[in-house]
Amino acid sequence: MTRRGRRLTGALTGAVAGGAAVAAAAVVALGGGSSSAASPARLSVTGGYVPRPLLTDVAAAYLTVRNTGGTPAELTSVTTPLAAHVTLHTTVGTTMRQVPSLTVPARGRLSLGLGADHLMLENLTHKPAVGDTVTLTLRFAHATPATVTVTVPVRPTTYRPGG
Repeated sequence: MTRRGRRLTGALTGAVAGGAAVAAAAVVALGGGSSSAASPARLSVTGGYVPRPLLTDVAAAYLTVRNTGGTPAELTSVTTPLAAHVTLHTTVGTTMRQVPSLTVPARGRLSLGLGADHLMLENLTHKPAVGDTVTLTLRFAHATPATVTVTVPVRPTTYRPGG
C-alpha cells in the first residue's frame, strides 16, 4: 500500500470511529490533495479614511484589509450610519464598476484607494466635515471575524496617505 493510501485508510478509519464530523474534515482535507488544511482567513483593517465629499449625496471611503490567514476572504457588504447604501467598486484604468464582492487574498491585502478599488457611500444623511469620524461595518464571507467595525476620520478632499 502506498503512503497516500495508508493516510487515506487511517483518515477513513478514524472518521468511522470518530463520527460524521471527523469524516467531513477528512473529506475536506483529502479533497484538496494536500495533507494540511489551509488556515482560515484572519482579518484586520487599517489606514481608513473618507475624503470630505464635494457633493452632498455621495462620498468615497478607502482602507486596507489585511488577511494573515491561509484562505481568501470576500468583502461582501458595508454599512454606515452616514449613508443609505454602500456599494463596492473596482477600477480598471479610468473605468469604475460596481461589483458584488472584493477579494482579500490569503496572506495578502485588499487596498481600497483613490483611483483603485473603493467604497461608495450613497444617499448621505449629511455632508461630513473634516475632523468628523465615520463608522463603517464591513461584512466578510469565509473569514474571522466575519464582521469588522471601524471608525475612520474625514480628511480634506485633497488628502493623500503618506503625503
